[in-house]
Amino acid sequence: MHATFWQERWARSQIGFHQEKVNGYLRRHWSALGLMNDAAVLVPLCGKSLDLAWLAQQGHRVIGVELAERAVQDFFTERDVQPQISQQGAFKVYEADRLRILCGDFFALSRDDVADCQAFYDRAALIALPPEMRERYVAHMQAVLPAACQGLLVTLVYDQQRMDGPPFSVENAELERHFASGWMLHMVEEKDVLTGNPRFSDSGLAKVEEHVFHLTRR
Repeated sequence: MHATFWQERWARSQIGFHQEKVNGYLRRHWSALGLMNDAAVLVPLCGKSLDLAWLAQQGHRVIGVELAERAVQDFFTERDVQPQISQQGAFKVYEADRLRILCGDFFALSRDDVADCQAFYDRAALIALPPEMRERYVAHMQAVLPAACQGLLVTLVYDQQRMDGPPFSVENAELERHFASGWMLHMVEEKDVLTGNPRFSDSGLAKVEEHVFHLTRR
């Protein structure tokens, strides 16, 4: 997926991946990470997710990364918040209170950008990427995040031959392949989400599951 693909999706408001409420898995499982309230949390490919605000409300310092500036602008506009804007390295940075969104290419993220992060939250980043980019994404996360970092990850599993992504299907075996060398994965919830998702049912899929994982560094 090239940068222009996502820029065009946001420009045309083709953002069916955006959720109009805080993610239920995040509400149910975040506390299990046992973080301090003021811990810094990375949210890659964050869009204008309401999850950002929820994490900030828990007291966390939230670092989002988003390619599409339209998404970042909408996030603050929809909350009637005027962020401070600056240029820091490869990123245009929007900041307000506990929220800091780096607008630019995720792969330009450096260790210094996330030096004090204690956790990451990925609901729609990994599954937004095709196979060749997923491996690169995981490798980059492992390279820049601190050694003591934890994570909460949501994936989608379905018959990829019946429907193309994004969102893409990411089988558990692929997760193990990508993460096993640096992370321990523990599935904390799985749920069939076929019902109520016309795109999935119209594609002839018989089953679509969301899997939720708690990750800790080895």
